[in-house]
Amino acid sequence: MEKKSPHILNASSNLLGFSLIIITSLKIARISQSTYLDEFAGFACILFACSCFFSFLAIRTKREKQEYRFETIADYLFLTALFCIVLAVIIVTLKII
Repeated sequence: MEKKSPHILNASSNLLGFSLIIITSLKIARISQSTYLDEFAGFACILFACSCFFSFLAIRTKREKQEYRFETIADYLFLTALFCIVLAVIIVTLKII
């Protein structure tokens, strides 16, 4: 079975930066009070950071069973955070239209 941890770590860290840019731009534009966008992006930041943490642990651990468990946790956290980002994009799209 191919190890997914390096891919999860790479994608999570990139999307963590994207989520932080969303939050920063909302704070600068002062529109964070009128939408739930910053809540979704903030929650996604936390989940992406945790996903990075668990995928890093999966890469560094020596025990195969623990590696699989950490990788699975990182995978589900990544998927949940990705869903939050999709909701944030939907909110932005509906606000623009």
